[in-house]
Amino acid sequence: MKSATNPSSDLIPIDELDQAIVDLSARINAATYELLVLIREFEDRAGYLKWGLKDAAEWLSYRCDLGRSAAYEKVRVARALRTLPAISESFSTGELSYSKVRALTRIAGDHDEQNLLDFALRTTAVRVEERCRELRFGSDASIDIASRAYANRSLRFSRNPGRGTMTVTVDLPIESGQLLERALDKARDDGVVETPEFASESWSTQQADAFVNLVNGYLSGGENEEAHATDNYLVTIHVDQAALKDGNGRSAIPIESAKRLCCDGQALVLTEDKQGEPLSIGRKSRIVPTAIKRAVLAKHNHSCAFPGCCNSRFLHIHHVEHWSNGGETSIDNLMPLCTRHHPLVHEGRFRIEKDFQDNWIFVRPEGQVIPPNGYLPQDMIDEPYDLSSAEDFLMAAGNGVSDLGPAGRELDPARRDLGPAVREPPPSVYWH
Repeated sequence: MKSATNPSSDLIPIDELDQAIVDLSARINAATYELLVLIREFEDRAGYLKWGLKDAAEWLSYRCDLGRSAAYEKVRVARALRTLPAISESFSTGELSYSKVRALTRIAGDHDEQNLLDFALRTTAVRVEERCRELRFGSDASIDIASRAYANRSLRFSRNPGRGTMTVTVDLPIESGQLLERALDKARDDGVVETPEFASESWSTQQADAFVNLVNGYLSGGENEEAHATDNYLVTIHVDQAALKDGNGRSAIPIESAKRLCCDGQALVLTEDKQGEPLSIGRKSRIVPTAIKRAVLAKHNHSCAFPGCCNSRFLHIHHVEHWSNGGETSIDNLMPLCTRHHPLVHEGRFRIEKDFQDNWIFVRPEGQVIPPNGYLPQDMIDEPYDLSSAEDFLMAAGNGVSDLGPAGRELDPARRDLGPAVREPPPSVYWH
């Protein structure tokens, strides 16, 4: 009688299979480096012009069947490796994966290449990407990332009458999204306590119910004094002290967003040194005391201090000189800003400075001072002549544009009988 054979005897042992996969991955890494070197030379010699294409990424997408984003990323990495010899050497031998190299090339030019390489060789690709992201967020350049995230925030509704449902899609900066997540967690937990019979429902269902409860609570205008957030629902943001002080460190979110949250709010900011040791965890101690907050609001008529803004709701108390730079929590260093203008001062590059009379002034990113009372409607109308220039002003007068209003517009015909038109430039308060 013939004995049955064991089918597992023909299988490769797990240890050998493991080593074979690792060896093949190393060869793929080395081959990927060789590919990037060829791509860089192809771009240097403008080979894509032979195919009538505008750049190497477009050629790579066409000839090698890569997606456009993947093609652009390979070209970017190939360019960056030109000035990173240590990373290139490890990549060419297969020690570094493409995932690690892709993350390292985003920040290696501004940091010590050898230190980054040593860290990458002893940890996983996920941790390398996280560390590189923190280093990017901890620099002043992260303001562009924060500005894009803030500019792209949106909320969309999509109705499906057939299913009787509505889909709500929200795109928020990460710090705002985390606050929303914590609010939903608390509303969900409160709902489970009040209605324990629904505790067995799925997590996503409870989150949806929590969202509806939040909306209903806002519309009802009520506020439960016992529902104030506890430490379990605070958002913890890890940021280096060096990043807060001089923009040279690591941060979990763009550094200007962290500074904005530090001004006033219930977010807990854990400040760490280079070794990850906490320097301070006194976030609540940095919140403006109630008495000072009331005095600041009274000083600014309980409205936003941004020129021309009359918003009196959802105000944040802003430290003009940030506390990480030695700013005090005093009435002279505080002012209320609404949720629209507070991000403009941090992520939007607007500045608050003192004029020669020691008064606070708001300055646009391009350096122009915003009028103390905001812009007038006529300031928003395109001017046919630049009256801030004496040459253009005289040209306007010479071309017969005699009836000029304060913004360079012709005066209403009914007003022409009130006297000769003023031929001097408008007051500087209207210039922008």
